[in-house]
Amino acid sequence: MARTLSTITRRGLISAAGASIILPSVARAAPVWTKTAFEQAMKDSGRPVSLTDAQFDAIQKRKPAAMKRIESYLKDHLGSADPAVMAAFEAVPREYYHYDYPDHRAMPGDAYEENPKPWALGYGSALSDYLGQAYMTQICKPKPGEVTLEVGTGSGFQSSLLSRIVDKSYSIEIIEPLGKAVGKIFAPLGYNNVHTKVGDGYYGWPEVEGGFDIIIVTCAATFAPPDLFKQLKPGGRMIIPIGQPFKRGQVLYVYTKDAEGKIHSKRDIGVFFIPMTGAIAKSQPVKPATE
Repeated sequence: MARTLSTITRRGLISAAGASIILPSVARAAPVWTKTAFEQAMKDSGRPVSLTDAQFDAIQKRKPAAMKRIESYLKDHLGSADPAVMAAFEAVPREYYHYDYPDHRAMPGDAYEENPKPWALGYGSALSDYLGQAYMTQICKPKPGEVTLEVGTGSGFQSSLLSRIVDKSYSIEIIEPLGKAVGKIFAPLGYNNVHTKVGDGYYGWPEVEGGFDIIIVTCAATFAPPDLFKQLKPGGRMIIPIGQPFKRGQVLYVYTKDAEGKIHSKRDIGVFFIPMTGAIAKSQPVKPATE
């Protein structure tokens, strides 16, 4: 996600660089993140890479400063930094997600950059900037025991963050080669509560019994897909950018469903996301009954 003070866009293993962090109770225990662990996880995910000790250490030394940027950004824009969100960012090794899939090229040295920005993954997708992801994660208000759905898997980083807090994290990617490749990256990290599939996120994931506490859409839709509201649990939250493809004026909306099933909407901040593709391009806009 590229981001300014008012604009953001799209799309655990414990870091050895950070102090010991107590994760939410749902988070899985993990070994210390080392160069050997990184290289083994990359190999197991079908993306082998080799780094020198100096290269790996340089990445880890940049992480504490990035964590401070995230904390400051959340405090400045939301009043506080949720400890669960901070713990998730500490737990997930961002360098693992910097990868160009068509070129089969790992780019871990780009992680924790001083000026956060999106990084290309190939196939027209991107690893979003980490401040924007922190913002969207916090306004979702994820909690232990919840079930989440992400529309637009992209790099897999967003669903990985959520998986360190919630019970189950589901994600759908419409770009088949990207979705298949990224679907292999979670198990090597022990993120066994992340479930992915290739499909059209316009329809959500209706096979998931009971629906979702959180739905986060990481691509711009011209309207909120009606099936997503159907799959949102009472008390649930949906975060979705609404606007025209490749144009300014997109707005991040926060929808909530109350105990009676009524939908409430709130305009949040201006954003710029790549467009949602698939069925939405052929569908007529549907406005939910909101209050």
